[in-house]
Amino acid sequence: MSASLKDTPSLAAVILAAGKGTRMKSGLHKVLHPIGGLPMLDHLFLSLDELNVEHSVLIVGAQKEQLAAYEQRADLVVQSPQLGTGHAVQQAQPVLGDFEGVALILYGDVPLIRPDTLLSLVKALEERGKDCAMAVLGFKAKDPAHYGRLIVDDDVLLTIREWKDATSSERAVDLCNSGIMAVRAPLLFDLLADVDNDNAAQEYYLTDIVAVADRKGFKAVYDIAPEDEVAGVNSRLDLSALEKQYQDRKRQAAMEAGVTLIDPQSVTFSFDTDLGNDVLVEPNVVFGPNVQVASNVVIRAFSHLEGCRIETGASVGPFARIRPGAHIGPDAKIGNFVEIKNSELGQGAKVSHLTYLGDAVVGADANIGAGTISCNYDGFFKYKTEIGAGAFIGSNSALVAPVKIADGAIIGAGSVITSDVAEGDLAVGRGKQKTIKGWAKAFRERMQAKKKGQ
Repeated sequence: MSASLKDTPSLAAVILAAGKGTRMKSGLHKVLHPIGGLPMLDHLFLSLDELNVEHSVLIVGAQKEQLAAYEQRADLVVQSPQLGTGHAVQQAQPVLGDFEGVALILYGDVPLIRPDTLLSLVKALEERGKDCAMAVLGFKAKDPAHYGRLIVDDDVLLTIREWKDATSSERAVDLCNSGIMAVRAPLLFDLLADVDNDNAAQEYYLTDIVAVADRKGFKAVYDIAPEDEVAGVNSRLDLSALEKQYQDRKRQAAMEAGVTLIDPQSVTFSFDTDLGNDVLVEPNVVFGPNVQVASNVVIRAFSHLEGCRIETGASVGPFARIRPGAHIGPDAKIGNFVEIKNSELGQGAKVSHLTYLGDAVVGADANIGAGTISCNYDGFFKYKTEIGAGAFIGSNSALVAPVKIADGAIIGAGSVITSDVAEGDLAVGRGKQKTIKGWAKAFRERMQAKKKGQ
């Protein structure tokens, strides 16, 4: 962090998440829609964790039952009826009424705000002294549209004017209101008590506390953030825009950390993707949640990884699917059209193409031929396949679990293996080949004659 937590006052957070989110046209609460595989609300909590926020209050309304799991992270308070943002923040008073620090007012659908930016906002408040009641986060919008405007004089914030109530000269101001604030908690609810709803929307605006503070002899200041950090989500289009923005962040961070992305825009990361240095990622790779990749690994094009660990020197793909529970050992090779699930591959093991391994353990330097399948499920239970070090599995083999192939054993191509194979043995499980001389020629002549007679 560029700013420091040292000497920062105690922090609390009030997170507004009571909106109906009707423009999302979804049965899922808006703040639970994911970015980088993580719900928007969780992104916000991750930032608050970095700030050591002492108390969090989540203001809920529509679809509040979907947010019940967050009771472990915050006090959930219902806003009903919903009479505006000022009224929403007022609902936190029973929880924060005695809090003596600074309250951060945030939005569950504005997920990409950085901890540094919030810390800078708090610092702007603290540097003005006790006569400053709040600091408001503004931004310069590429398209100001219908954002509220910050009306300022030098470094002092005079008022916030909502678009609906702004004059033409106020609408010409290019400093927009993000809605995010840092307010001295002992003053917050006193200021809100004097807010009225005498405006175009007949709502209690949180923004009006700036004017109320001025009447009471307190100052307000502002800080400026990049527009992309304060972007919110109201629709699926907004969600896709923030996903792109988040992916750009992740791609840049990966490359700065020593990862090579041949075509960065085609690679999709999860919020927790962990790549070592000198990893090479080819185009059109998707990293789902919980992927750890060590150094000097190659992930080839059109591969999908999720819930797995890839060790140093391994190679994956192209067109590979690595599913949860997979652990690919050092220098192992996973080739094209291979699917690995809940399986462990030892050092130098090779699964080069057209294979499915599920619930399997593969020893070091084993070689799995094309078209091999571990038959791990009988419709009711999963079973384990064990393949020893240096074993060779011939192409188009089916290993019917539970089964053990010992070290150095060989499975003949096209075999169905239902019993254990001892170390150094050859197992062949297929029908004996029978050749009928001339049959194919006679068959073709017979069929051609039949066709001509139609």
